[in-house]
Amino acid sequence: MRLAAYQGPREAPDLAAGLDAIERAAEQAAAEGAHLLVTPEMSATGYDIGERVAREAEPPDGPIAQRVATVARRLGIAISYGYPERAAEGVYNATQVIGPDGEPLSRYRKTHLFGDLDRGLFIPGDRLLEQFSLQGLQIGVLTCYDVEFPEVVRAHALAGTELLIVPTGLMEPYRSIAQALVPTRAWESQVYIAYTNRIGSESTLTYVGSSIIVAPDGDVLDVAGGEETLLLAEIDATLVAESRRQNPYLADRRTDLYP
Repeated sequence: MRLAAYQGPREAPDLAAGLDAIERAAEQAAAEGAHLLVTPEMSATGYDIGERVAREAEPPDGPIAQRVATVARRLGIAISYGYPERAAEGVYNATQVIGPDGEPLSRYRKTHLFGDLDRGLFIPGDRLLEQFSLQGLQIGVLTCYDVEFPEVVRAHALAGTELLIVPTGLMEPYRSIAQALVPTRAWESQVYIAYTNRIGSESTLTYVGSSIIVAPDGDVLDVAGGEETLLLAEIDATLVAESRRQNPYLADRRTDLYP
């Protein structure tokens, strides 16, 4: 499977700008032959947007989903995007994946909320393992802070996830998360990870970029600096199996000692 990860945009002052950026990235990804486009955390609306979260939150089949579905169907590409999801109990920081036929493939609600920003705007999801299949791959979804917990990535590996997509809004001064921690997560659980960040500044945050796609053997397949860009990588399920044979952390765990 060919994967595209969109880092950007530098500015998305409103919903229309965010959706336009997703569409432009999808057009570029489709032209590159990608089967799946991953965009950053809250890519449709922006992340650090304060009261706009409540104003622009919508159900998973709302106008944002309809716009993304139209783009996905037109281009024949699956698209992962982030948005504030409205539910009866509150607003979730959500990621939804729309398939190339325009139908939903998966929806994940961020489970580990980061700091006052997340906790002041969102309620946490209560389901960790969201997975979907595309091009013969088992793909899992996390959001930003979630990937920083080794138990979370390990749970996905044990559940059969081969590729983990992680939309993020990583800000200063945490660049080392992208540079050091994400490759470690891929290596220790032998999964592909596509960690896709924002850029520029938004309200109180300055995003670090540094999006990265890592193979299950620890190789960095593509990495970004601080500019708007599209990362590309070939995802091969056979490498997951080979990596787990060569680096048998999963098989060698002493679960009799740490259940």
